[in-house]
Amino acid sequence: MARSGGATGRQQRAGWAYLAVSINGGLYTLNAFRPVRNNRLLLGWSFFASWATIELAPFHLMWQILATGVFARRGALRTTPGRLGLAATLASWMGLAVAIRQSYTARSEIRDALAEVAEHERSHPPMEVRVERRITFARAGGRSLRLDMMAPAEPPPHGERRPAMIQVHGGAWVLGFKDRQGQLLMRKMAQQGWVCFNVDYRLSPMATFPDHLVDVKRAIAWVREHADAYGVDPDMVAITGGSAGGHLTSLAALTANDPAYQPGFEDADTSVQAAVPFYGVYDFTNRNGAWPPQVVSDFLAPVVMKCDPEDDPDRWEAASPLDQVHAEAPPFLVIHGDLDVLAPVEDARDFVERLRTTSKEPVYYLELHGAQHAFETFASLRANAVVDAAARFLEGVRLAEARAVDHDPTGAEVEAAVEEEMGEEAAEALS
Repeated sequence: MARSGGATGRQQRAGWAYLAVSINGGLYTLNAFRPVRNNRLLLGWSFFASWATIELAPFHLMWQILATGVFARRGALRTTPGRLGLAATLASWMGLAVAIRQSYTARSEIRDALAEVAEHERSHPPMEVRVERRITFARAGGRSLRLDMMAPAEPPPHGERRPAMIQVHGGAWVLGFKDRQGQLLMRKMAQQGWVCFNVDYRLSPMATFPDHLVDVKRAIAWVREHADAYGVDPDMVAITGGSAGGHLTSLAALTANDPAYQPGFEDADTSVQAAVPFYGVYDFTNRNGAWPPQVVSDFLAPVVMKCDPEDDPDRWEAASPLDQVHAEAPPFLVIHGDLDVLAPVEDARDFVERLRTTSKEPVYYLELHGAQHAFETFASLRANAVVDAAARFLEGVRLAEARAVDHDPTGAEVEAAVEEEMGEEAAEALS
């Protein structure tokens, strides 16, 4: 039997296998902190690997510890490859520990900032929630557009109306499912007395921008038209969404009642009182070079826009929330991770800066250190804390609307109400 350094052949094989497993785990950890951004072949893998590693870091650490134990029992650590594997694994553990710490830090920072208003927590328990699925709200492009509704099981008290929130799913404008995104925030808001709607829209390549936006506006109009049936306050409608949904959330908020995007329902009220885009796309033109160049030429132009930027620059400008900012924009809470490889954080920063210099309403920005795209798809330390912050922002806007009985609330009134819900420290940190 072959031996090397006293190790049996079985141990040698275990050592090489452990080295391979350790290198694989180490690459995932390294990619979590240094995700690939400019390679079209690796971008997809890099995102999913980084996202899963960051948000599930405790589980990655657990399986690597278990794997090390298994290989150690097989004698892998008695071989040179096994010891090299252990070195790689220890480095990976250090990286995962940093990722876990960042998640705890994000949660702690947000919750510490909110701690001063803990005494204002609602004394009643979360409301029971009911769900209605696949409600048709429009037909467009030869298909039915549907939404799901999540709301308190009990109807509102007589004479009272509930605020509404519309959730727009992501999926790069070509895929995505309304019932698989935004669930954390929707459930939290429904438990707090909101009526939430998760909506469909037409998808590319069959749809061409602005079809996606038009359909989101159809949903806003439908919610107001059916306000009586669902006990909704038509004067308090918020919108949220992630990724492509964050893009459409921002555009819908910034193009309220624009007849160009409301064919056949030009007179409908499509305004919203608050917008919360998660990891959205804010610039289709890649003016700051944050995207890989092929994103525009190989995807947005042929699939979503069906034209090149040079051929119709006005359409590309219209598709960029960065270019639609104006003084009458509603209050915004923009949320983004600084490791996002699919929606560059640089664009989010530019968007927030332009909003803050232009809008009369308050603009809050929560940039999460160490967070990847789609970080709040499922419950985690970070996701739960961020959802809590978003809920407080929305409750603050609702409070401002409720107090402004005979007028639209001013920016200062919204700021005061959000500060009351979030706490002065949190509001100042995000503004």
